[in-house]
Amino acid sequence: MRITRRVFCGAAFAGLAGCARGARRAGTAEKPAFPLVDLHVHLDNSTVDQVLALSAERGVKFGIVEHAGTKENVYPVVLSNDEELLRHLDTLAGKPVFKGVQAEWLDWQSGFSKEALKKLDYILTDTMTFPGPDGRRMKLWEKPEGLGTAQEFMARYVDWHLQIIETMSMDILANGTWLPAAFAAEYDTLWTEARVAKVVDALVKHGVALEISSGFSLPKLSWLRQAKAAGVKFTMGSNGRYPKMGLLDYSLTVAEQLELQADDFFLPNGNGPRRI
Repeated sequence: MRITRRVFCGAAFAGLAGCARGARRAGTAEKPAFPLVDLHVHLDNSTVDQVLALSAERGVKFGIVEHAGTKENVYPVVLSNDEELLRHLDTLAGKPVFKGVQAEWLDWQSGFSKEALKKLDYILTDTMTFPGPDGRRMKLWEKPEGLGTAQEFMARYVDWHLQIIETMSMDILANGTWLPAAFAAEYDTLWTEARVAKVVDALVKHGVALEISSGFSLPKLSWLRQAKAAGVKFTMGSNGRYPKMGLLDYSLTVAEQLELQADDFFLPNGNGPRRI
């Protein structure tokens, strides 16, 4: 990654010398403006030490997330109860990372105690697992049937965004505005200003941050402008698996175009997820 963006290396990153080195490599004398943090990193088939080496090399602090919810959700790792969550957190104890989960479905919290969840730094989720015609969950990236027309899907999809934002304990909406393959080419016409406004208003009302996803190069700039104008806070994320975490080119590019400053970003504050 060519780090030519302004970076923020405040007290939260005191243990991450790579952040300052990254700024010096860029040869920039600009005043630090925003945090260089990837809060959407999955371990999957890598180790914590491998990931930390990339963090230092790329000058990006990482937030590690594992999927959390019932075993009905199929991923390499799904944390479903306190024992599994605490075991995962033990592997990150003392490491210079933020500790999160990627929550799955509306019932994800059912296996956890509030005390265990408070040990997290933040909770992230997305809308890519979607209620099918029979109400059962389906993964939109697997090209499922039964989505209806583009307009029918968008009406349900916006409502799904609102339901998740309003009812789930979460800090970050990740992979925002992503559309399934059948409708992706119509992004600019399907995400109307009115539809964007509904989601943006819910994010602001419930204090949920919006991820600027370098993994998907989304949301698009017009969407982000509307979110910024409304006062939405942002995060940056790669949705990266080794070795693709910390590659934040899109996030940094649009952050610069939007002239984002440090106070435009959400960062975990050490007090646990806000809505637990």
